[in-house]
Amino acid sequence: MVRLNIDGREVQAREESTILEVARENGIYIPTLCYHETVSPAGTCRLCLVEVIRDGRSRLVASCLYPVEEELLVKTNSERVIRTRKTIVELLLARCPNSKEIQSLAQQMGIDKPRFKLKDEECILCGLCIRVCQEVVGVSAISLVGRGTQTEVSTPFCEPSSLCVGCGSCAYICPTGAIKMEDIGDTRIIRIHDVEEKFELQQCKVCGKYFAPKAQQDYLSRRLNLPRSFFDICPDCAKGQSG
Repeated sequence: MVRLNIDGREVQAREESTILEVARENGIYIPTLCYHETVSPAGTCRLCLVEVIRDGRSRLVASCLYPVEEELLVKTNSERVIRTRKTIVELLLARCPNSKEIQSLAQQMGIDKPRFKLKDEECILCGLCIRVCQEVVGVSAISLVGRGTQTEVSTPFCEPSSLCVGCGSCAYICPTGAIKMEDIGDTRIIRIHDVEEKFELQQCKVCGKYFAPKAQQDYLSRRLNLPRSFFDICPDCAKGQSG
C-alpha cells in the first residue's frame, strides 16, 4: 500500500492506482469528462488536473493518468487548480455552448458566459466513444479523422462503416450527447456528425418487441461462440424463463 496526502487527508492506496481513482474511493470530488472506468484513461479533457507537490516542487498533472506515490502531496482545489480548471471549462463552453453537461460544470464554477468566441459544436473530442468501441466492443468502427481544427470523430472516409454493429456504446458513453441514437420501430439509427447508419433490430420470439440490432447479435454469436438462436429472446424474457 502507498500513503499519500490529498487535500490534507492522509489516505492509503493500492500501488499503481491513479490519483483520480484514490480520490473517488475516498469521496473526494474531481470533475471529469473524458474518464470512464470501463476504458483506459487518456487525460484528454484536462478537467481532472490537480496540483502535486514532491520535494518542494509543484506541478499540475492529469489525475486520471498520474500514479500514486509514497508521501505524495496532492491538492485538488488549490487556487492554481481552480484557475486552470475554470479556463478549461470556459473553452469547452465556448466550443459546445448548448451542452447541458458543460453548462452544469460552468454553473458549478461560477461561469456565466465564456470570454472566447462561441462555436456551435457538440463533440469535445474526448475520445471516449473511440476507446469504448475499440476496447470494450472490439470493432474499432470510429476514430479521429482530419487534422487541426478540422479534427472530428467519424467513421473511415466519413461513410457508413461495415464494422459498426449498432450496439450504441458510443452514444451511451458520450458525455455531451454529440452521438445521436434512436430506435424507431424495427430500426436503430445512429448519427455521428454527418454520417447516419441504420440497423435492423432483432424481434424477441417470446414478447415480440424489438430489442437489439441483428448485426450486434450476429457479432456476439461469433465472438462468444454461441448459437445464433441464443440471441433470439430479449433479456427480460430470458430472465423470466431462467427464473
